[in-house]
Amino acid sequence: MRRGKRDKNMVFSSLQFVLIFMPVFFGCYYIAPEKYRNIILLIGSMTFYFIGTLNAPYHFVLFIISILVDFTVGIFIEKYPKHKKLFLVCGVIFHLISLCVFKYGNFIIGEFGKISSGLASFKEIILPIGISFYTFQGMSYIADVYGGKIKAEKNLLNFAVYISMFAQLIAGPIVTYREISDRLEKRRITRRMAFKGLGIFIFGLGLKVLLANPIGKLWTQAQTIGFESLSTPLAWMSVIAFSFQLYFDFFGYSLMAIGLGKMMGFKLPINFNHPYTSVTMTDFWRRWHITLGNWFREYVYIPLGGNRKGTLRTIINLLIVWLLTGIWHGAGYNFLLWGFVLFLIITSEKLWTGKFLCDHRAIGHVYMAFLVPVTWAVFAVNDIGQLGVLFTRLFPFFGQGVWSVFRHDYLKYLGQYYPFFIAGTILSSKAPYRLLRRVKNRKIICVFLFAVLSASLYCMYRGFDDPFLYFRF
Repeated sequence: MRRGKRDKNMVFSSLQFVLIFMPVFFGCYYIAPEKYRNIILLIGSMTFYFIGTLNAPYHFVLFIISILVDFTVGIFIEKYPKHKKLFLVCGVIFHLISLCVFKYGNFIIGEFGKISSGLASFKEIILPIGISFYTFQGMSYIADVYGGKIKAEKNLLNFAVYISMFAQLIAGPIVTYREISDRLEKRRITRRMAFKGLGIFIFGLGLKVLLANPIGKLWTQAQTIGFESLSTPLAWMSVIAFSFQLYFDFFGYSLMAIGLGKMMGFKLPINFNHPYTSVTMTDFWRRWHITLGNWFREYVYIPLGGNRKGTLRTIINLLIVWLLTGIWHGAGYNFLLWGFVLFLIITSEKLWTGKFLCDHRAIGHVYMAFLVPVTWAVFAVNDIGQLGVLFTRLFPFFGQGVWSVFRHDYLKYLGQYYPFFIAGTILSSKAPYRLLRRVKNRKIICVFLFAVLSASLYCMYRGFDDPFLYFRF
């Protein structure tokens, strides 16, 4: 499958953002009178997004159009209640067309190209950064106006700030209008709030740069070597490394977003709640990417009937939600397969195994320690053939003598990466965060954060500022 190329963007884990954009933006933001802060925030957010679309300026135009469409649709729904369903449908269709063209266009064309040579020369479509997130925010807004949960925003400036806020624009968390509407007009920023937000940002930066990036190199090396050349132990090490990389990459980004939001006077929703401590896959997905799960539950699962219409209908609704979740993450058969596998696991937990696992937590932890890297492997490998090869390495009884091939290769990589595996295991638990909350001495906290920031800046200077994985989705 061909993946769409992506915009070059100014990521949070870059020297340009940390040493130039942040000081300039927050310097202007804090100096400006309160009534002008939304203007400063909008200019900063638009600048941030424009920089990310320099190689495809029409993405910036699409973004502006998307804001105007949602703003107008919201007003029309409220102004013309007799035709509000029509306006809602039009708004949703606009976003779905945008997603289909830019996110799934390459995949669709590639599949048709297998049977039509005329599409072979088609130019690849570049994926706009953040499209999966700002379209979902827009759809949640017009759906809430339609449902009478909120009043339509009449101030274009306020609405544009809500959609474009650079803290959560390109990779979430997905913020509903209800969650921040009260702070769009007026928000109070204290020195303590600003410093706390900066601390959260630095900690998230450290998780991304000092842990996610280096441990992710093992997964990259495994792909370079070729799955067919991996021993079983190294294959398991690789998928576990990817599991840690994905978690700390996205968790780090979410913390940075929350920290930046707090520095601006906004309280953005938490996106992770120690998902790797779960004992069931159902609980895992209540803790992982919480805002996306809430979105699908509120705007898809519940409108379909949820679990209120009997067991069969509940199963069908779960199937729809998890297939859509898979599709949302990317265009490829592996994402559909991944969503379907999660549906099977979660359905089995709801019907049979969930209570047992919750009652026997030790077994539940072993169960999840096995399932999490396996499901992430399906998520990570786009080529179904290569996915099959990887699984013959993970489960040698499906192959012939796989365990003994390159028997000692894992020892080399274990010697290189074991500190990151230890750090990942510790930092994915609840213990270090409980410890941090108990530290009341500000000097100790400042020294710790300074050390994390210094180490992160050094790594970024050395070129270890890999893009966030969720920019792909």
